[in-house]
Amino acid sequence: KSANPQWREQFDFHYFSDRKDMLDIEVWRKDNKKHEELLGTCQVDITALPTKQTNCLELPLEKHPGSLLMLIAVAPCTGVSISDLCVCPLADPGERQQISQRYCIKNSFRDIKDVGFLQVKVLKAVDLLAADFAGKSDPFCVLELGNDSLQTHTVYKNLNPEWNKVFTFPIKDIHDVLEVTVFDEDGDKPPDFLGKVAIPLLSV
Repeated sequence: KSANPQWREQFDFHYFSDRKDMLDIEVWRKDNKKHEELLGTCQVDITALPTKQTNCLELPLEKHPGSLLMLIAVAPCTGVSISDLCVCPLADPGERQQISQRYCIKNSFRDIKDVGFLQVKVLKAVDLLAADFAGKSDPFCVLELGNDSLQTHTVYKNLNPEWNKVFTFPIKDIHDVLEVTVFDEDGDKPPDFLGKVAIPLLSV
């Protein structure tokens, strides 16, 4: 019931230089659980923003009245990565030793926000559901931890895909749950759901 809402929420997106450089924003109005209405959209060209500083932007909504006030900071991406199995970030014994020292008990209170990080090796899937008429699927895998989201490449026409990728996430809350979802890529249409697993960090 507000025409001037204040959300004051922060979202972290992993911006890689080889991805598209536009941040798309949509504002929606909810009447009830079933009815939603689009109130406007706007875009931010990430490449045009100065790095290593907080940019205060007032963004007018396209074709609709109103504007959004946002703070956007573009900083070097730390603590998150996607790599192949052969160059796994924790494969080096020297690096593992540094990590053990960094998170040992005597250093627990050195940086309270540095809870740790999670490394996930996504190897393969077996006997997936066939989503195409030809009896195949085009599966890819999405990993979500808190507001962080990373995904694998798509393996086309395969019910037993092998991704062999290593994903590294910074952990902000030890009570978070890692959600791994498999989708079937469907061209310009929304992807089809093939399955999901949820893993609480405290169970690892």
